[in-house]
Amino acid sequence: MDLEFPRQVLQTEADAIRSLVPRLDGSFGDAVRLLLACRGHVVVTGMGKAGLVGQKISATLASTGTPSLFLHPAEAIHGDLGRVTKDDVVLALSNSGETEEVVRLLPLLREFGTKIVAITATRDSTLGRGADIALALGKIEEACPNGLAPSASTTALLAFGDALALSVQKQRGFTKEQFAFYHPAGELGRKLQKVSDVMRTGERAPTIGEGKTVAEAIAMITRARSGAISVTDAMGKLAGIFTDGDLRRRIALDADVLRRPIGELMTRNPRTIGPDRLASEALCLLREKKIDEVPVVDQDGRPVGMVDVQDLLDMGLV
Repeated sequence: MDLEFPRQVLQTEADAIRSLVPRLDGSFGDAVRLLLACRGHVVVTGMGKAGLVGQKISATLASTGTPSLFLHPAEAIHGDLGRVTKDDVVLALSNSGETEEVVRLLPLLREFGTKIVAITATRDSTLGRGADIALALGKIEEACPNGLAPSASTTALLAFGDALALSVQKQRGFTKEQFAFYHPAGELGRKLQKVSDVMRTGERAPTIGEGKTVAEAIAMITRARSGAISVTDAMGKLAGIFTDGDLRRRIALDADVLRRPIGELMTRNPRTIGPDRLASEALCLLREKKIDEVPVVDQDGRPVGMVDVQDLLDMGLV
C-alpha cells in the first residue's frame, strides 16, 4: 500500500491544530473565566461528529474538576432541555455555526438566562453571533479525499476543547490528589492512590518497643503474617525496623539471638514514607533501596502502618 496519502492525512490534521495557536486571543481567556466561575454544570452540546467530540470534551471537564454533562441538541428540544439551568454554561460546538439543531437552542437558552460559549469556524455565523463568547477555529480544509468528511476540523475541535478544559483545570488549581479521587479505578487510579490507601494497619502492621525481645517480635510478625515489624522508642516514635531477613542473617551467627532485645538488632533510622504520599512513590523507594517493606510514619514520626511490596504486586502497581 502507498503510504503517501495516510501521511498526508496526518500532516493535514497536524497543520489544522497548529493553525489554532495564533487564533487564541482575549476571548479564549474570557471563556476560561466564565467556565471557571460556573456555579452549575458546563453543558456541552453538538450534533453529529461535533457531538461525539463534545462528549469527550465534557468527560475531560468532569474528570478535571469542572462538573459537566453532554446534551444532545435533538433530544434537548424533546424534553431534555430541562437539564439546563440559569447557573449552567452551555458550550455549543458546530464547525459551520449553522447546525439547525444547535441554532434552534439559542433563543430557548436565552430565555433561561444561560450563558453560551460557542466553538465554531467563524464569529459571524448564526451560532457565533448568538453566543456570549464565540471562539473561532477559522476555515479548516478537511483531510478527506473529497474534502467533505469531518476529519481535520474535528481533530482541531478536539484539541481546542482540550486546551479550554485543561486551561480551566490549571486556573482551578486542580491537584493530582483531586484527580485521583475522580479516577479510583483502572491504571490511573492505581498510580494515583495514596500510601494511606495501600498500607497495612492495625494488627497487620505490628509495632514493638525496642526493649522487647527478638522472640516477642517474631511472634508478632508471625501473627500478622508480615515480613517486618516497626520498633518504637519510649516516646512511641519509630526507632527502627526488624525484618524476617534480619532474623535469618543474625541467627546463623548467634543461636541465642531470640533472647536479645530487638533494639540491639533492628535497623536504625530506616527509610520511611508519609501516609499522604503517592503509593507510586513508595514503590520507587522500595525499588531504589531494594527492600520489601517501608514503615509509614505520621508527622510526629510515629508509625501508623507499613507498605509491603507484596500488596503492591497484588494491586498491579508493580
